[in-house]
Amino acid sequence: MATDKPKLAMYWAAACGGCEISLANMHEAILELDRDFDFVFCPCFLDTKKKDLEAMPDGSIRLTLFNGSLRTEENLEMARLLRKKSQLLVAFGSCAVSGGVPALANQRSRDELLSRVYLEAPGTVNPDRLFPRVLSQVPEGELTLPEFLDRIPSLKDAVPVEYLMPGCPPEPERILAVLRLVASGEALPDPGTVLGCSATRAVCDECTREKRDQAAPALVRSSEALPEPGWCLVEQGVPCLGMATKGGCGALCPAVQMPCSGCYGPLDPDGDAGGAGIAALSGAVAAPVDHGAGEAQLVARSRATVAAVADPLGTFYRYTLSDCLIGERDQEVVK
Repeated sequence: MATDKPKLAMYWAAACGGCEISLANMHEAILELDRDFDFVFCPCFLDTKKKDLEAMPDGSIRLTLFNGSLRTEENLEMARLLRKKSQLLVAFGSCAVSGGVPALANQRSRDELLSRVYLEAPGTVNPDRLFPRVLSQVPEGELTLPEFLDRIPSLKDAVPVEYLMPGCPPEPERILAVLRLVASGEALPDPGTVLGCSATRAVCDECTREKRDQAAPALVRSSEALPEPGWCLVEQGVPCLGMATKGGCGALCPAVQMPCSGCYGPLDPDGDAGGAGIAALSGAVAAPVDHGAGEAQLVARSRATVAAVADPLGTFYRYTLSDCLIGERDQEVVK
């Protein structure tokens, strides 16, 4: 039944479903969504089809939360369609904002990825070396699959977006705050604003673990030490990125002995997430400092920090490889 309430849509591209779970985790506050919006399109929650979306007038959807990475042509097609139908398009969650975990694959070509999955992965048996095809003829007719993109871009690099809302996933109370703001009819922030997080506070500022102003003797891997409860993880040598990551999550991961992995993105909006994380950890590890050595010593210290981490790319660029300075495949990063 048609209503005069503003229309809301949510779509998952190449995603895990965590963003939808976070929306559901608003618990009883989700009733506000039904009160304030006409929820018209969401493949996860509603029995809505692409044809229903295509039939809507352009610009008829007030707000669309688009989550997930753009891994296939279908994902890209849906991004373009929802852009056309929406007044406000929000890159929702780390995958849409900056590529997310799927974008770690940007360090390999499409052919390398397909070869790994369909030929080389442990347990794979494919003697005929068969790969998925965009078009296949079968007795029943023609079957199609969406083209696998060579690289995952951020949503804003594919279509214009009004706002970015990072997090893996965004926290429910932050989602609710954004929905309430849109429903209120009040003036919205300038386009390009990052919503649902802090512009000035880092995760460290929200963390309640004790800071003892001690430098860690060295970085340690998860298998090498059991952190002392309640004490700053970085001061114990655990690679926690809370110093360089936007706040807004409430420091939930450090509260349960897990280091911040940087899902809310770099604190500096113009900065490189990985570079910020490396710099922060390099400064937190005890090392002799020769002020006369200058840049060369800083570079050496940063390299030592990276070498001490089991998976540098997955640690420092876990969510941001579509939207960072190293961007394309870099052989030094691969190594």
